[in-house]
Amino acid sequence: MDVNKNKKNAEKQVKNQSSSKDKISESNSDSSCKKKEIHDSLKKEIEYLQEELRKEKDKFIRIFAEFENSKKRIQKERFDLFRTVHQEIIIDLIPILDDFERGVKELKKSKDELLIKGVSLIQEKLIKILKEKGLKKIKIKKGDDFNTDFHEAITQIPSVTENLKGKIIEIIESGYIFKEKVIRHAKVITGK
Repeated sequence: MDVNKNKKNAEKQVKNQSSSKDKISESNSDSSCKKKEIHDSLKKEIEYLQEELRKEKDKFIRIFAEFENSKKRIQKERFDLFRTVHQEIIIDLIPILDDFERGVKELKKSKDELLIKGVSLIQEKLIKILKEKGLKKIKIKKGDDFNTDFHEAITQIPSVTENLKGKIIEIIESGYIFKEKVIRHAKVITGK
């Protein structure tokens, strides 16, 4: 009977060992399953975070580009505003130049040399400043061809000679160019 008992004990031990091996292999298999689940979960989390990072980076680039465009637009508007104001001031000063021309002509009749010289110096100073800012007087003289780009005909009078037809006979008011743009046409009388 002892032999049978020993045999049964030995069989039990073999069963227990085999059961332990199964448990260990199950435990290892559970552990590798958990590791795989954790790995897959981490991989999904990384992919999600990378996608979120890409979206935020794209949003940042768009906002930055919008900011740069806005900055450029504001600078351009500011420059245009200053240029417009500058041009308007120059246009407002042109009648003063006309007044100086008329005043000097009248002073020359009085023959007061000191007064003429003083007014001429002020006129020259104003002209110099305006030239530095980009204002140019349209150069014309009697007998020049009439050009609608630079001249405005106030009236036409019959020309004394045939060669004065379509030509400038009298200059009423000077014309001016500001930075390559005509801001006031010269007012003239032409021959017909």
